[in-house]
Amino acid sequence: MEMSAIKFIKEDKEIIVAQGSNLREKALQNQIDIYTFKGKLMNCGGIGQCALCKVEIVEGMDNLSPRTDFENRKLAKKPLNYRLACQTLVNGEVSVNTKP
Repeated sequence: MEMSAIKFIKEDKEIIVAQGSNLREKALQNQIDIYTFKGKLMNCGGIGQCALCKVEIVEGMDNLSPRTDFENRKLAKKPLNYRLACQTLVNGEVSVNTKP
């Protein structure tokens, strides 16, 4: 099984995950806080409906699954390197900025 590293810049933490892992699930499993206060109260639990788990991809955009149609709609006014963590699969090394 191939492994990948996710670097969380603000938290100064790197985690090793299996390729194809969901970014939101792995962040939460490793006590990485991806939600703002509102997001903690209102998040949909990772089913891609609330758009509160947005992260900024600083490096490794090409190591992620393509943006979904839902992401394109919800993040239309955001930079292209913003992703919804629940919709993002990691397939290589990536650096992430939480709560951009």
